[in-house]
Amino acid sequence: MTKKDLQDCLQKIEPYIHRTPVLTSRLLNEISEAELFFKCENFQRMGAFKMRGATHAVLQLSDTQKAKGVVTHSSGNFAQALSLAAKNLGIKAYIVMPSNAPQVKKDAVKGYGGEIIECLPTIEDREQTAAQVQKEKGATFLHPYNDMNVILGQGTAALELLQDYPDLDYIFAPVGGGGLIAGTALAAHFYGNNCIVVGSEPFEADDAYRSLQSGKIETNETINTIADGLRTNLGTITFPIIQQYVSEIIRVEEDEIIAAMQLLWERMKIVIEPSCAVPFAALLREKERFQHKKIGIILSGGNVDLKNLPF
Repeated sequence: MTKKDLQDCLQKIEPYIHRTPVLTSRLLNEISEAELFFKCENFQRMGAFKMRGATHAVLQLSDTQKAKGVVTHSSGNFAQALSLAAKNLGIKAYIVMPSNAPQVKKDAVKGYGGEIIECLPTIEDREQTAAQVQKEKGATFLHPYNDMNVILGQGTAALELLQDYPDLDYIFAPVGGGGLIAGTALAAHFYGNNCIVVGSEPFEADDAYRSLQSGKIETNETINTIADGLRTNLGTITFPIIQQYVSEIIRVEEDEIIAAMQLLWERMKIVIEPSCAVPFAALLREKERFQHKKIGIILSGGNVDLKNLPF
């Protein structure tokens, strides 16, 4: 994995994605006692950073593969991202979704031209159903995060942020399956100026925090968190990158996530989803340690169910 790989990735996907804005807030700087730069992936196409990784992965396919389509399993943002990325390139997308996925996300997948195949809401069922589609249709399986092309794509958000603000001391990002933070950590390593990457997770789904401690991929017994995008476990490709390049993971309580989310809605006038508020909540929880630093925060997405807001 080289600096050039990341640069090439950004060049390839640029025609298909938005270069999202970086917003600042004097008030939030005062509250956090730091200088904050929010990379707004909630304004990305389909509403989340996952558009980057999905687009890059689809662009890497051969013509033969493109002709047979792609398949993934995802309950949320990657399902939408892959549907739209495939549609942009005239490719068929089969999306395996658990039966309990939010209706708003199912509707979005359909709107982007993805074909939904429902399954029972367990990881095993998701994987088996996707494997079946792969066999029947000859479609190429694309993993939502455990895929180097996807990780590189996700890393372009931090790359753009560092192009705009090369002297950041820290970048905070949420951790679900690890695609975003692994890509962010690679971008900071290659393009940052001693820029440290900090992960953030809910206490209710702190598998990555425990994985860093034990040195092996841990799973979650319960995933009782409002941050629905962060309930997944790390992958075999994302975990070693996190081990090597992420300095720490800060965990936050549910009420801290909700408070941070509300603050971003109220003060910045932007729609973000709960998972997206976790890095900001982590910074506020430990703010004494980060005083007077320049901090980038990746706001991962804005696909929130407006009928089901926590405040």
